[in-house]
Amino acid sequence: MADKDIEMLNETQEPEVVYDENQIQVLEGLEAVRKRPGMYIGTTSIRGLHHLVYEIVDNSIDEALAGHCDKIEVTINPDNSVTVTDNGRGIPAGIHPKEGIPTPEVVYTILHAGGKFGGGGYKIAGGLHGVGASVVNALSEWVELEDTVDGIRYTERFERGIVARPFKNEGPAPADRQHGVKVTFKPDPTIFEETVFEYHTLLNRMREQSFLNGGVRIVLTDLRPPKDLSEGDIWEPVVNDLCFEGGIRSFVEYLTEHRHADPIHKDVIYMKGEKGTGIAEIALQYNDSYEENVRTFANNMNTIEGGTHETGFRSGLTRAINEYGHKSGILKERDKNLSGEDVREGLCAIVSVKLENAQFESQTKAKLGNSEMRTLVESTVTSKLAEYFEENPAVGRAIIDKAMAASRAREAARKAREATRKGALEGGSSLPGKLADCQEKSPELTELYLVEGDSAGGSAKQGRNSRFQAILPLRGKVLNVEKTRLDKVYTNPSLLPIIQAIGCGIGEEFDMSKLRYGKIIIMADADVDGSHIRVLILTFLFRHMRKLIEEGHVYFAQPPLYKIHKKNNKNPKDVRYAYSDEERDQIIAEMGGNNIEADRYKGLGEMNPKQLKETTMDPANRTLLRVTIDDAMACDEIFSLLMGDKVEPRKAFIEQNAKFAENLDI
Repeated sequence: MADKDIEMLNETQEPEVVYDENQIQVLEGLEAVRKRPGMYIGTTSIRGLHHLVYEIVDNSIDEALAGHCDKIEVTINPDNSVTVTDNGRGIPAGIHPKEGIPTPEVVYTILHAGGKFGGGGYKIAGGLHGVGASVVNALSEWVELEDTVDGIRYTERFERGIVARPFKNEGPAPADRQHGVKVTFKPDPTIFEETVFEYHTLLNRMREQSFLNGGVRIVLTDLRPPKDLSEGDIWEPVVNDLCFEGGIRSFVEYLTEHRHADPIHKDVIYMKGEKGTGIAEIALQYNDSYEENVRTFANNMNTIEGGTHETGFRSGLTRAINEYGHKSGILKERDKNLSGEDVREGLCAIVSVKLENAQFESQTKAKLGNSEMRTLVESTVTSKLAEYFEENPAVGRAIIDKAMAASRAREAARKAREATRKGALEGGSSLPGKLADCQEKSPELTELYLVEGDSAGGSAKQGRNSRFQAILPLRGKVLNVEKTRLDKVYTNPSLLPIIQAIGCGIGEEFDMSKLRYGKIIIMADADVDGSHIRVLILTFLFRHMRKLIEEGHVYFAQPPLYKIHKKNNKNPKDVRYAYSDEERDQIIAEMGGNNIEADRYKGLGEMNPKQLKETTMDPANRTLLRVTIDDAMACDEIFSLLMGDKVEPRKAFIEQNAKFAENLDI
């Protein structure tokens, strides 16, 4: 390179940035929320979108907990904004003594401002950090606030967190609305990936809150007209009016009913304990399923990662059942107790605690840390359940009989597991014989294809990149684990190779650190049988390796439906592939329309290794669908419905949803 060229290059280079005090930024007001929304709502996906509604509703729920609110209305408006209205006390309307601005403006524009930090505003509150209202304001295109306090109505408007219309006294409020808060907000499309609310997602959350606050009425309304509405068509808004006087008892009944399982005792067992300002409520019922369904809440927040209250519940339940089993003589061996896993088989339970100064691990309130809640819940369950069994010995007997059956099955599973390990060791390898493993060992870089059938498995083995792609052909139809205990899983020839290949174990032995492949890819035919196999594998993973799905390791491969080419033209360069009927029609039009053939693939085995690689396995060209769990309760219900023993609910589901399965390939 000539000196002149070097000189010109130096002139065009960016000047070196000096890192000094000028590079340290201070984000004012709500700028921090808009700059890093994930820190406050977890994600800007559709899950984060719905979180905005939850934050505002939680403020109304806190009013209900304080005894000042018994009705909350949530409305999705035609423009996809949301209005939340309650009949609580309203936000104090005076000038804030420290900030010098109206108090509602403080609540909606300043982080960590609210009545939940002491001072007597709220003794019990889910909104621990006082950021809910201000975060919603920061992440909304606009917010309209209507605050009614002591018969006087006040209004204010914000746009992207900034005051757009100052706080104003609008005079006396209507006679039927003397107090309460009405908030309407429209999520900011520059922040969120999706701004269309899903009614059923909100319905599940509102129903949950209604169960947890027995007697509080929550009305959810959708005012958006259907997209396919024609002129002259008549439609009515979707409305769900939710109020459950039975509280968490009703919650357990609802979960059992939607689990499509039969209770083994008629009445829901309800317990309540109090210590100081702490309150613990527990409701439980056993059913004939093999799954445990325990949900825990603290100040109405769903603590999906559990915490001290769940630990107390588990230990109290195990102790109470074992003590009664020995006392009644049902358990004969004095030194042998039923395990916690045994006594929770078929259990449906709600554990709800209310406390001051709740300690959560994060703004999303996933795990409770207050140690006093473990003691309160454990002592409540131990003592109250003992009393219940004394008064209802038949129920105690039925529960212990079920736990003993679970214990026997677990022992059989242990023996089957040990026999499996012994057989694998004698064979010289812990991996299944049909597995074509890859060279790479790091899970971050590897993929395991679970492939339907030996024919497709053979093509996949030839078409794969053996450096990082492993292939496991599946043997026959996978066992439906929804109807099966753990001991049968370990002895099943269709599931055992999957367990061995993935490497994490199942159930209580599951250990994510032993995962051998970062992507578990289910690759089945694009027909009814293939769909059935996908559902069977998903059922197995959801019931026994759920963390694989929760942490984003499970995928569906997307093989093409059609090979499109000109008649009598076998040149591979002129062949195109379509993954849907719409894409097929589009490609045919692009290729000229006449003399074009679209061959429908009936199975993966019809593709040669090169075609399978190009269309379905090559990361440069393929499409993978990641399997996610947005609503664990809904997933649990649908697996029970589709894969359980009850025929009638499944038949009704098929009849209701058959219209969505057009052009089904049978």
